[in-house]
Amino acid sequence: MNKGQRTKDKGQIIWLLFALVIIFIYFFGLSIPLVGPDEPRYAQVAREMYLRGDWITPTLGGFDWFEKPALLYWLQIASYKIFGVSEFAARFGSALFGLGTILALWILGSLATENTENHREIEDGKTSSENSVSSVAKKDFANWLALIAASSIGLLAFSRGASFDIILTFPITAALVAFFIFDQSTKKSGFTFYLLTFTFYFLIGVALIAKGLVGIVFPFAIVAFYYLLSRKLPSKIFVFSLIWGTILSLLIASVWYLPMYQANGWKFVDEFIIQHHFQRYTSNKYLHPQPFWFFFLVLPLMTLPWLPFFLASIWEFIKLQSERFKVNNSEKLSTLDSQLSTFAFAWLLVPLVFFSLSGSKLPGYILPSLPAALILTAIYVFKFAEKSRTRRRALQILAFSTFALIFVILQFFTADFTKPETVKNMIETIDAKGFADKKIVNLFAVSHNLEFYAAGRLIRETDGKLKRYDDFSVLVRELENAPGKQILVAVSQEVVPSLIENSLSAKVEVLAENGETAIVSVKSPNF
Repeated sequence: MNKGQRTKDKGQIIWLLFALVIIFIYFFGLSIPLVGPDEPRYAQVAREMYLRGDWITPTLGGFDWFEKPALLYWLQIASYKIFGVSEFAARFGSALFGLGTILALWILGSLATENTENHREIEDGKTSSENSVSSVAKKDFANWLALIAASSIGLLAFSRGASFDIILTFPITAALVAFFIFDQSTKKSGFTFYLLTFTFYFLIGVALIAKGLVGIVFPFAIVAFYYLLSRKLPSKIFVFSLIWGTILSLLIASVWYLPMYQANGWKFVDEFIIQHHFQRYTSNKYLHPQPFWFFFLVLPLMTLPWLPFFLASIWEFIKLQSERFKVNNSEKLSTLDSQLSTFAFAWLLVPLVFFSLSGSKLPGYILPSLPAALILTAIYVFKFAEKSRTRRRALQILAFSTFALIFVILQFFTADFTKPETVKNMIETIDAKGFADKKIVNLFAVSHNLEFYAAGRLIRETDGKLKRYDDFSVLVRELENAPGKQILVAVSQEVVPSLIENSLSAKVEVLAENGETAIVSVKSPNF
């Protein structure tokens, strides 16, 4: 075996080890407590659907819950059936979709570049030996793209959460990958036409069940913007496919939307479409205001530890576009860099601008743009790394160090990080003290984290919202009608001392706390 072959084999072993590390990291530590307000609610919605055997209508606390569509819940229900109801099961589908996003990008790096390069080789008359070298380089680009995606902090974080952002990002990513491979293919018939276009529209239908109308708006808008930036028209085959393809997407989406409408009628349309689509976008009804530039900061941070390369790739793309306008408008760019970069830029910009104009902004909204940012980053990193073995090794060490850091944090520091963000330990504490059958209400603020860990014990208003007292004296007056003349209250820990000090008409005792929230017993002094 010659030295070149040994080097090639060693490189393949390194990439294989990275693949194993990625799979391990994406499933490691999924059993940490559910944190924040959203994870517990979504996990509980799925649990209620699972217990009822109902795959259609989401409920929370027994009341209709029409904020989001069903795909995440379906993944959680399936996981509950396999693993039992647990934090791991609630997050398992998200981890799978995170890995699916990485795989889709790897396929993009492998097949899209192959089709593009084959086209160039025919035009430029490359020799077979040059083609062989190009084949190795293309495979390395796919590996770099997958590695950069897998080690980006944005994908690592959101693939570990029981939330909808990664559930939307995967089908959009896979759909756009299928489209780009189709667009770059020299033969647009047979296998290429039917499989790739069918995949594109099928996954748009899945994206509609993942998070609503953006599942169809984003892919179509990105493709249209890509053609605009490329200064070319779509093929007649693709234009024709829009007719049957859109019908296919809607048929796939109707697997949930149709029975959901049949079961719930106008209430579903009003709450899901009007309120949680249009009103959420055009107003601050759901209290998530941020400045226009919010996502222009969040998206680059999601590319860490590759941020410098991402910024460099954006600058390089801008320079490339400026050069394009210096040449004849009819000239078409045919290189891998230009075609893939243009597509990635269109992909990045559409969700970025769309959500920047929204009246409601949360970090996870911009996740569908992250794969595009990582494609641009990978193109730059690939060219940078290919200049020397030292650079390649340094960048691989950077990726491995990121995985090692995530492992250390999950293994040794998770308990400290999650303690203020979850009520799990508090509920276990009060249950051990004999309060497992006691109802819980909220005082001054609402802790949605209780939804999963105190399911069935939360007092609600007639509209299904958690019961919240804004006046302690009102709560005390209701003690006379409470079982055992005692009420368990979730309250901010900072107000507990004043409750204990100023309450003369009730006994206030702290049962458990997590640094942010406390669960206290409020009991009649005469009982």
